[in-house]
Amino acid sequence: MRNGVVDDDQVTRWAQEAGQGDRQAATAFIRALQAQVWRFLSHLVGPGEADDLTQETFLRAFRNLPGFAGRSSARTWVFTIARRVAVDHVRTAVARPRSAMVPDWQAAAEAAGAITGGADEGVTLQQLIAGLTRERREAFVATQVLGLSYAEAADLCQCPVGTIRSRVARAREDLVAAWQADTGPSHGRRTG
Repeated sequence: MRNGVVDDDQVTRWAQEAGQGDRQAATAFIRALQAQVWRFLSHLVGPGEADDLTQETFLRAFRNLPGFAGRSSARTWVFTIARRVAVDHVRTAVARPRSAMVPDWQAAAEAAGAITGGADEGVTLQQLIAGLTRERREAFVATQVLGLSYAEAADLCQCPVGTIRSRVARAREDLVAAWQADTGPSHGRRTG
């Protein structure tokens, strides 16, 4: 365990044991990944949908656990499933008309753990991340928020490692530019 995160080898062992019917391993597998999957989905589709989509992610994972071969870590495998769940959710949401809702950004930022300096900064950070393109947001959240390696994020996003590095670098540039625009002269800079 490092920084409160169970190592990939242990998570993968639990996944394989759960796939063979071990209920304790299944419970440990969920506990090890649930919060990270929720945070990932929260950044991709929003905190309001993250609970349901996290549940859907684990339902899909458990249906497929007996066939999990362990060619990648179980963590990467589950994040790949979560990404597909998010894509499916967005496709469905786009296909169906919805009423205009004003999100409660403070509650969303608090739920995602984004507030560090105060409510305004947390809300702004959440909004800035939400403003990134889907590809940059996925790469940024996977590597910078969840702490996945670039190789794991590349597996998750199904692209080369260099593409992940590029997306993260561009996401950082976008976030800095958007932050500067948001806290520029008209808003005044905060000094602590």
